Amino acid sequence: MLWLGESRGYLSDYVTQLWVRATGRQVDLHSMPWLQGPVGFSRGIGSGFFHQLADAEGLNQQQGEGLLPDFSVLSGPGFNLQQVSSGVRRFYEHTSHYSLDAWSEWCGFHKPFGRLLALMFSRRLQQLNIPLSSLDTSQGITSEVLDLVHPDSGERRYTVWLRHLVSTRDVLYAGSYSSCVVPGFKGTCVKVTFPLPNGNATVIMYPESAEDGSFTVTSAGRSFGDPGFYFTVHHGTNVSARYVRSLQESIRVYQVSDAEIRADHVLRYFGAVFLRLHYKLTQTAEVAQLAIRHS
Repeated sequence: MLWLGESRGYLSDYVTQLWVRATGRQVDLHSMPWLQGPVGFSRGIGSGFFHQLADAEGLNQQQGEGLLPDFSVLSGPGFNLQQVSSGVRRFYEHTSHYSLDAWSEWCGFHKPFGRLLALMFSRRLQQLNIPLSSLDTSQGITSEVLDLVHPDSGERRYTVWLRHLVSTRDVLYAGSYSSCVVPGFKGTCVKVTFPLPNGNATVIMYPESAEDGSFTVTSAGRSFGDPGFYFTVHHGTNVSARYVRSLQESIRVYQVSDAEIRADHVLRYFGAVFLRLHYKLTQTAEVAQLAIRHS
C-alpha cells in the first residue's frame, strides 16, 4: 500500500478523503456539534487510539459503566421510556457488565465486497472489522467500556466501547458513544463516532420504542442534517462532511430473559440488505444483583 506521508496517509485512505472533500460540504463544527468527534491518525486506529487521545487532550482514563449513563435522555417522539423493558435499559446504562457474542450473515453477492473492504481498509486500519464468517467470532468477542474524563472537573468527554475478535485480536469496533440533537429530527438521537484517518465516520440514529419492550435505533434520513451516516475529513483548518444517504442501518435490541439481551443489526445499501449481524449480550453477576435490588 502506497504511503504518501504523515499528512495524507496511505493512498487508498487519501482517495476516500478526496471524495469526501469533492462531494461533501465544508462545515463549521462549532455550529454543528453533532458532527464533532475524535479524529483518527493517518497511520490507523487500533486498540491504542483512545489511550493516545486521552494523553493528547490531558484526560484521565477510567473504566466506564454504560454507553448511555441515563437512558431517559432519549425520551421524545417515537420513544416512550416506559415501554422499553428494564433489561434493555440496564444494558445501555451498565454495558460493561455484559459479555458479548456475535455472528454475521452476508447477503447475496456482497460477501466478496466485504472481503475487499477488509483487505483494503479494515484489517490495516484496525477499525470496523465486520466479521466475514462465523469462524471470525467463534472464540468470542471482548467488550470494554472506557470513560475519558477531565482531570479537574470529572466531566466525561468521551465514552468509548472497544470490541476485539478473540481469535485474531483484530479490533472489531473502536467507537465513541453519546447522544445528540440534529436539525432534521425532533428529539434526541444516539451518536456513534468511529475515528478514521484524518477524520471519522459518524452514525446518528433516531430511537423508537415498541409495546413488546424492544428498542430500535435507525440511521436513515433524506438529506444533510437528518439522522444517518456521515463521513468527515479534517484538512488543515477546514472540515468537510459528506452525508451518505444510500447507507442505512437499524439495530433492534430486546430482552429474552432476566440475564440475556439480543440485538439484530441490519445494514442496507440503496435499500437492499447486504449484512445482518446478531448479538447475544449476557449480564454478569454484578448487574444481576443490581436488577434484583431495583425490582
